[in-house]
Amino acid sequence: MAETRDFNKEAATWDENPARVKIATDVARAIMDTVRPDKAMDVLDFGAGTGLLSLAVQPHVHSITAIDSSPGMLAVLEEKMRKQGLTNVQTRVVDLGKGDAFDGRFDVIISSMTFHHISDVGSVLRKLAAALKPGGRIAIADLDSDDGKFHDSAEGVFHNGFDRCTMLKQFEIAGLTMIRNRTAAIVRKPSIDGEIRTFTLFLMTGKKPE
Repeated sequence: MAETRDFNKEAATWDENPARVKIATDVARAIMDTVRPDKAMDVLDFGAGTGLLSLAVQPHVHSITAIDSSPGMLAVLEEKMRKQGLTNVQTRVVDLGKGDAFDGRFDVIISSMTFHHISDVGSVLRKLAAALKPGGRIAIADLDSDDGKFHDSAEGVFHNGFDRCTMLKQFEIAGLTMIRNRTAAIVRKPSIDGEIRTFTLFLMTGKKPE
């Protein structure tokens, strides 16, 4: 599998894929149902991309900090923020996989379809857990194991989805408790072999001890 993917080149047309929009909508709904963020909470969206998930959650929380390794993706989000006149969303270019640091402590950390693009999942998850306030919650959505059929190209894909038990163990190693998982989204799309297949996404949540 290739180690890099130029998301900057894909940013302008990223939102034109209806499956991506559906995933973000479904994941946001699952997060709202499960974590129930509210207007007092500061939220971090890790791997925010063009902000599909951030902007779905934004009306319900105090603030969103959207981080991503792609300046091009965040530029699309910033244009949306400008057009909508949003003042409670900020963006930061951060690549945790390359050791970048970021400031802030958050009540909730959310992420959708990002972890399969990360080589060292455990290291990044521990960094995110460290950024939670005591009692804070983390909610990560990603593909269930998919045998490499979901993506049209393996470029930038380090994991062909995840076994939920394996991800749960990583949550435990990161010091998180009250770990739960549920199915967050179901997507039917052509796979790399051209066959229409059904793919599922899990939402795994955990809590930082108080």
